[in-house]
Amino acid sequence: MNDLIKQKLAILPDQPGCYLMKDRQGTIIYVGKAKVLKNRVRSYFTGSHNGKTQRLVSEIEDFEYIVTSSNIEAFLLELNLIKLHDPKYNIMLKDDKTYPYIKITNEKYPRLLTVRKVKKDKGKYFGPYPNVGSANETKKLLDRIYPLRKCHTLPNRVCLYYHLGQCLAPCVKDIDKKIFEEMVQEITNFLNGGYAEVKEELQQKMLAASEQLDFERAKEYRDQIAHIETVMEKQKITTTDFTNRDVFGYAVDKGWMCVQVFFVRQGKLIERDVSLFPSYGEPEEEFLTYVGQFYEKADHIKPKEILIPKEIDGEMLQQVLEIKVVKPQKGRKKELLDLASKNAQIAITEKFQLIERQEKRTIGACEELGNAMNIATPLRIEAFDNSHIFGADTVSAMVVFIDGKPSKKDYRKFKIQSADAHDDYGAMREVIRRRYSRVLKEGLPLPDLLVTDGGKGQMEVAREILEDELGLDIPIAGLAKDDKHQTSQLLYGNPPEVIPLKRTSEAFYLLQRVQDEVHRFAITFHRQLHEKNAITSVLDEIPGVGPKRKQQLLKHFGSIKKIREATLEELQDAGVSKKLASAIIDFFLKK
Repeated sequence: MNDLIKQKLAILPDQPGCYLMKDRQGTIIYVGKAKVLKNRVRSYFTGSHNGKTQRLVSEIEDFEYIVTSSNIEAFLLELNLIKLHDPKYNIMLKDDKTYPYIKITNEKYPRLLTVRKVKKDKGKYFGPYPNVGSANETKKLLDRIYPLRKCHTLPNRVCLYYHLGQCLAPCVKDIDKKIFEEMVQEITNFLNGGYAEVKEELQQKMLAASEQLDFERAKEYRDQIAHIETVMEKQKITTTDFTNRDVFGYAVDKGWMCVQVFFVRQGKLIERDVSLFPSYGEPEEEFLTYVGQFYEKADHIKPKEILIPKEIDGEMLQQVLEIKVVKPQKGRKKELLDLASKNAQIAITEKFQLIERQEKRTIGACEELGNAMNIATPLRIEAFDNSHIFGADTVSAMVVFIDGKPSKKDYRKFKIQSADAHDDYGAMREVIRRRYSRVLKEGLPLPDLLVTDGGKGQMEVAREILEDELGLDIPIAGLAKDDKHQTSQLLYGNPPEVIPLKRTSEAFYLLQRVQDEVHRFAITFHRQLHEKNAITSVLDEIPGVGPKRKQQLLKHFGSIKKIREATLEELQDAGVSKKLASAIIDFFLKK
């Protein structure tokens, strides 16, 4: 804990509000709320913590706070700040699931669709259906029963669906609007749990068709009844009131929280959602934040009510979400809530070892690497590599690893502009200068460790630009390879020395992944550029071959190689005049 934090802790107010934790680069890494700011913020810097919270605290170099007039105002502000800053230590719904819905469009001739986004377009939405197959099967069933329009744009003649009896063909026939209104109402009733009436009606039609010896029609009704039984009745009824509700249960263990959500639709438990994440604050507060984010980030239609454990502040949640919040004490609802919590405990127990192993390979490997190099834990690593073929099309690439995992949105490609061919040091000098000049200009985050795919020379070039030109103090490491082109040694220091790392250590495996990834990224970029230049530069040098002629030749022959090997007759067969064909052959002979 530095002096700045000590001074700020001494003057914290006894009021509710939000606090924003920052790392050494001023980046907001955690946002929290507190009923009493002074007590909550001080708790981070006193006493002992589990490994997750200790890692967070070790990165805090400064903090800010915003005082609010009430606890609910602090809760709303916390959700907004998390959404704005996207702090890495907060609960993230990064793997948002967009569940499908069944939609009846608001059109003159309505359609039945399966969609994943709910829009304010006056259409009717039913769902969500976490089981995609269930949604598709339900739509297929409704398509067989109700002949709504299927085409996005009305054609000028009837389609196959009309002949199958699944469309009334409003494209060519004048259909009474009331017919569509009745079908929409019946579909609405069906999806709201009234499929028993539809099933009974189909059974009567099936019997009537059988009595009239229309066995083909009777078979169709029988199949439709079977689909209803398969799709709509395969779930066990969990409640008798047919209310749409979400049931939230949670469990906490060793600094991790698991939240289990049961989706109950028309009285049936249709699916569940499981989220597992690190927990840094009070479990009740973390759970409250999770539920607040759940309906903001995940693309859900809010249910009629949600069930939560008794220790959670239901009144606050109800005001924020504008949903009825229930904390059941007995009965079927309490059983559902207990079942959700039990499943959360099972999930966290089963997955804990797997997550700990993943943490060891990622953040744990970063900590191990930092200890070996005697530097701060390199949570952000930026690595560079050059690629060229005999000095042609020289490029460089940068990959970024955050918390031991690749962050592909931060990858960058560089076309070398000023360095001479074959000059790897010049290329590295140019790329480092371009990259970190821009970082300083735009206030982007600096890496905790810079890695060059090379030895002492590459390291010295990078240090020359960073320290002498830009005045930056960033640890620089080099990765040397053995005769088999595999990661062999880690170099660090001035002058560079070999850092002893066991080849079986997680830190060494992390460096291997970094080196392999930057090499792959550089090679891929180089191949793309080389192929593009091979197409654009060679043919463009031939007098008389313009863009259209070039496209014509490539389309006919398929490659530059085949054009180079073509005879005079073959070039003429491709639509080229004899004079131009001769010019093309002469050009490649001189090449």
